[in-house]
Amino acid sequence: MRNKRLPKFLKKYFWEVDFEKLSLKKHRYYILERILEYGEERAIRWMKKNFKKEEIVDFLLRFRTLSPKSANFWAVVFNVKREKVLCLQRYYLKIQRKHWLY
Repeated sequence: MRNKRLPKFLKKYFWEVDFEKLSLKKHRYYILERILEYGEERAIRWMKKNFKKEEIVDFLLRFRTLSPKSANFWAVVFNVKREKVLCLQRYYLKIQRKHWLY
């Protein structure tokens, strides 16, 4: 895979990093996380063209960086059992509530 640059319309999702240095090859999961959490329709279409369904499902199963709301939505979209999604597991949800009381 080439070191593919991201389209400019995705820049708004990566406000805290140097967008020009992001690489689809090197930063796949970071890019995927931002689009799953914040992406609008255009970003989602781009994601579906550049990530395989298996990669997205793997992300849901292995990482806990999404909000419960987003994780639940994507679990439904990709037909993943809710109890298998890492950030929707009871233990993680308890920890999250301790940190964010609102």
